[in-house]
Amino acid sequence: MNKPMLTLLWTCLGCLAVSVAPVANAAVPVAADLPAISVGVVPQQAARKLVRSWGPLLRYLEAGTGRRFTFMTAPDIPTFEQRLAAGEYDISYMNPYHYSVFHDAVGYQAFAKAKDKRIHGILVVARDSPIQRLDQLNGATLAFPAPGAFAASMLPRANLARSGIRFTPDYVSSHDSVYRAVASGLYPAGGGVMRTLKGTSPDVRDRLRVLWQTPGYTPHALAAHPRVDAAVVRQVQALLSGMSDDSAGRPLLDNLGFKGFEPTWNADWDDVRELGLTTKLGDS
Repeated sequence: MNKPMLTLLWTCLGCLAVSVAPVANAAVPVAADLPAISVGVVPQQAARKLVRSWGPLLRYLEAGTGRRFTFMTAPDIPTFEQRLAAGEYDISYMNPYHYSVFHDAVGYQAFAKAKDKRIHGILVVARDSPIQRLDQLNGATLAFPAPGAFAASMLPRANLARSGIRFTPDYVSSHDSVYRAVASGLYPAGGGVMRTLKGTSPDVRDRLRVLWQTPGYTPHALAAHPRVDAAVVRQVQALLSGMSDDSAGRPLLDNLGFKGFEPTWNADWDDVRELGLTTKLGDS
């Protein structure tokens, strides 16, 4: 890992907010006199892992826009929800349920999402677990990232409840925490999504198997707060949409586990709204 990336990583781990250094050969000079644009990323994984994935993308946006971008996250999903409610992030990568809530409550407007992607929730068990059916979880305590984690928590919980399966949810702060806890035998099962399961450490992933998967829904939104200049949002949207055709952009997409980004609109999340899911955000 090069020195600038190490500096970025340790700064992020110290305060969970970091200004991403501009690329040395940026096509557009970064305007130091303009305020940085904060980008809040839902903490599905540890801050160290998130900054490795998102930091290079923010440098790419700096090179294309001439604006500074600051990576931000939160120590857990409930804190992230509180910061969304307060409008702390200029741009945010948030889950589908969060978008349906904070579009209405705060005015966040989606402008991009992962291309050709549907989000699926999963329930994982230990690879050698005797559990083969959902009804074998009846009466169990199960691990979930947070009450408002859409695919990893809300969808599995709703399905279990509809199936008449009694369970006690225990919220452990992140997807990676769920996977570690289930792999270690602390819980018989837990919720996650395929992207984070694939991205967790191999020594944990190899000790798990997927017990159940939900249908697919519109994935996470990249959404802008109303205060962000519309011209900047259009610039960012265009850069993201063109990454899959750019030799400099494609490796950054691979780093995120995305095929690409595509423009999107508020109505794309109507499939999520139609589920009628509710939860008390901000609680852990």
